[in-house]
Amino acid sequence: MRTIAAGEITAVVARLCREANVTLGEDVLQVLEAAREREESPRGRDVLDKLLANARLAQEEGMPLCQDTGVAVVFLEVGQDLHIAGDLEAAVHEGVRQGYSEGYLRKSVVRHPLDRVNTGDNTPAVIHYRIVPGDRLKITVAPKGAGSENMSALRMLKPADGVEGVKRFVLDVVEKAGPNACPPLVVGVGIGGTMEKAALLAKEALLRPLGSHSDDPLVAALEAELLEAINRSGIGPLGLGGRVTALAVHVEVYPCHIASLPVAVNLNCHAARHRSAVLPEGIWRLIGSAADREGKNDVSEEKHKYLGEKT
Repeated sequence: MRTIAAGEITAVVARLCREANVTLGEDVLQVLEAAREREESPRGRDVLDKLLANARLAQEEGMPLCQDTGVAVVFLEVGQDLHIAGDLEAAVHEGVRQGYSEGYLRKSVVRHPLDRVNTGDNTPAVIHYRIVPGDRLKITVAPKGAGSENMSALRMLKPADGVEGVKRFVLDVVEKAGPNACPPLVVGVGIGGTMEKAALLAKEALLRPLGSHSDDPLVAALEAELLEAINRSGIGPLGLGGRVTALAVHVEVYPCHIASLPVAVNLNCHAARHRSAVLPEGIWRLIGSAADREGKNDVSEEKHKYLGEKT
């Protein structure tokens, strides 16, 4: 059984917070550049040019991609044979505290949703756990801003609504969001499970490599149909009109009750901010594209950056 010190997790989370807010993923850059080429609206092309320039400047200057550096949403894949010496949740929260302080990132978390007093350090994080085989540990930090999050939605459809009902709901969410979610969007859709499971599926869908397709042919076809329909809306970059309203639509599904059809839509702006680090064999590796899913997306060795020494 491998043992890892909680302090090591803190250091990794701190770095992921900084990098996720500063460096746009290579997958996002490639999709943005392709979108720029097919956008016909002069205003739309100008917006996309500015987004690409902003990404380059953020990387060069070490500055945040956006002033809203978000709530830190943290996904943990914890090996069942891994022992953590210390308090895991406390280590994650401390990593967020350090990362947002050292990176001079805006503190956006309030201690209570009703009294609205800022915590001053962007904690607590929102943490999701998954227990996996082995002794590995994977940490993904996904800062989520309020602009796109506030335009997200969930609906408990009836099974009779079917695929067409799902499409209508997703399109309705995007159209109502208009410019407020800062398009071009990445659209995460969760279908199935229960109310809370659908919402989590939609969030997890945003972590996939941009433009990747589901392994399920039925779901992949739905992703393609939704992307085409959304881009026919004419909302365009920043809502100024054009062909590119969404960069990608990612759909995740889960079994559900015979009498329900939960559907959640989690909108994200173009930035799709997330970074991951994995401890597979005693060495922390920063994954070049944080959106990889275990076993679905190989990350070549040259896209890894070592974050620490062997434990």
